Amino acid sequence: MELETTSSGFAVSMAGRRILSHSATAPCFFVGQGTDRIAMDRGRFEIEDRLAERCPLAHAEIEGETIMLAAAKGQPPRLAVTREGNALVLRALDPSVNRFWLRVIADRDENVWGGGEQFSYFDLRGRRFPLWTSEPGVGRDKTTEITFKADVAGHAGGDYYHTNYPQPTYVSSARYALHVETSAYSVFDFCDPSFHEIEVWAVPERIELFAAPSFVGLVEMLSSRFGRQPPLPEWIYNGAIVGLKDGANSFNRLARIREAGVKVAGLWCEDWVGIRQTAFGSRLFWDWQANETRYPGLRQRIAELNSEGIRFLGYVNPYLCDDGVLFREAEAANYFVKDDSGRVARIDFGQFHCGIVDFTNPDAAAWFSEEIIGKRMLDYGLSGWMADFGEYLPVDVHLASGADARLAHNRWPTLWADVNAKAVASRGRTGEAVFFMRAGFTGVQKSCPLLWAGDQSVDFSRHDGLVTVICAALSSGLLGNAFHHSDIGGYTSLFGNVRTPELVMRWAEMAAFTSLMRTHEGNRPRDNVQIDSDPAVLKHFARMTAIYVHLAPYLRSLSLEAASRGLPVQRPLFLHHEEDRRTYGIQDCYLYGRDVLVAPVWQASQEMRKLYLPAGTDWIHVWTGQSFAGGRDMSIEAPLGRPAVFYRADTEFEKLFAGLLDL
Repeated sequence: MELETTSSGFAVSMAGRRILSHSATAPCFFVGQGTDRIAMDRGRFEIEDRLAERCPLAHAEIEGETIMLAAAKGQPPRLAVTREGNALVLRALDPSVNRFWLRVIADRDENVWGGGEQFSYFDLRGRRFPLWTSEPGVGRDKTTEITFKADVAGHAGGDYYHTNYPQPTYVSSARYALHVETSAYSVFDFCDPSFHEIEVWAVPERIELFAAPSFVGLVEMLSSRFGRQPPLPEWIYNGAIVGLKDGANSFNRLARIREAGVKVAGLWCEDWVGIRQTAFGSRLFWDWQANETRYPGLRQRIAELNSEGIRFLGYVNPYLCDDGVLFREAEAANYFVKDDSGRVARIDFGQFHCGIVDFTNPDAAAWFSEEIIGKRMLDYGLSGWMADFGEYLPVDVHLASGADARLAHNRWPTLWADVNAKAVASRGRTGEAVFFMRAGFTGVQKSCPLLWAGDQSVDFSRHDGLVTVICAALSSGLLGNAFHHSDIGGYTSLFGNVRTPELVMRWAEMAAFTSLMRTHEGNRPRDNVQIDSDPAVLKHFARMTAIYVHLAPYLRSLSLEAASRGLPVQRPLFLHHEEDRRTYGIQDCYLYGRDVLVAPVWQASQEMRKLYLPAGTDWIHVWTGQSFAGGRDMSIEAPLGRPAVFYRADTEFEKLFAGLLDL
């Protein structure tokens, strides 16, 4: 990074590219004051700001490596900016300042990616993205009927920018990345053609810059900065993780699924803790220990599965229902987040209430990690689990650390990930037991071994269906999250919206070319097609698991590469074709590693797939062996069971990929 004085002010450059430019008439730093209103309802937030001041810091004085910024000459400085390595360290000199803006130089033809895990738009250019971990909402498109109905029923509709996992980091097509080190509410605004504007409801600690001659090098830098996951557990390569929540009958159904030829690595029973019925559907009983009324002799059943090479997985989240045994234990030990009166802050989760275990209290975090995850899960025999939620910390609560809940809210998923990771490490099972999360923020990468894309609608919709999990994998993968997957068939079934067999089959086709295949019965299992409720779906799913297992040697190589270099399993096309700008805006196709291009069918009733093959190599169509030159638009037949998949003609895995023809 270079800081230079110019005739009109100063400039900051990274690897020869000018990032910031300041003059008295066009300052890049602004500060101010505002009063927020943040209200939460079941993980959804209404956020407003009453802005009292936005002041351009027009006057700059450089003292060595520090810039002192004031509104005008002769006025006291309000912000100090110091260059330290690849970062600008910020310090507010005016205690009244609680708003910050920064304008970054933009090119008109620039592409921008990142922002955490984004579902609707991979290229962020031209839009505004608030960064606040929350429920993404149902439908996520204000023009659709399902989003309208969800809003009317409970303000649950969501919008394009809502995400479980935001992160104030972006990657530019100019081959640099910018990270804002803050946990405050922030906004990335990429609407102006000449600058990107960053807004933060606090003065950030640092603005970090990264630059590399290639996108691969940039991703390696970012993954090193935020953390890398261990390789996938060996048992995952054995097949799909089958999600069933049918009590003891889950084992009988699994036996029939296996008899149909499905390759199975694990049985995932999120209802291992018991269930309760609500208006939303069957919900789990949030008291994290085995319910042997619903699963008699579960410990022995788990041992029997292990002897057959199949692992058992469960479910946990960071809340405890107030009618459970563990709630009373945690309350007695003073382990909960408090309300204004000093009592346990009870959160409404829809017909039941829970306390939030206060992970800023080291004793509470250690208790949850050891007594719940360690003893009641890992020691009981679980090899993995969904570590759900993390987005629900309200801003009007009191924490043991004394931290402002407004600043703790975005960090909460990373604290939750750390609780899980420490439990796994305490049993020496890092890289062998696996948990998967939907919530995240800066730093979740170093603790969470596997992301999942959250609760998509059970449909092909543009903003909440199958196609959104591709965008989610690509955006989060650039920032160091190497392993990503989704609920096969989606999750949320409301207002008469139910799965079709076609949807389940198309989703399974995509999942066969990802880090992990995992099914989910959804929030209303009896209303929706399951993998074992339709013979055609079951036969198709068995074949997709055979494809996944066949590709295990390739996936294993990607897993090792992810651990050593931080490169994601699912990659944007431009990561290995950066000279081909046609690839920069593509978000409905991806590279599976470097060598395989996957173009899932993500619209209903389609058997042809239009796509673009990147330039610079020839591509072999998996199902016909036909060769196509890169650098071209094309349409290819993609009937059920034969998704549009190609591999590089010069790949060292050519024999493995050609073998897919026999499956």
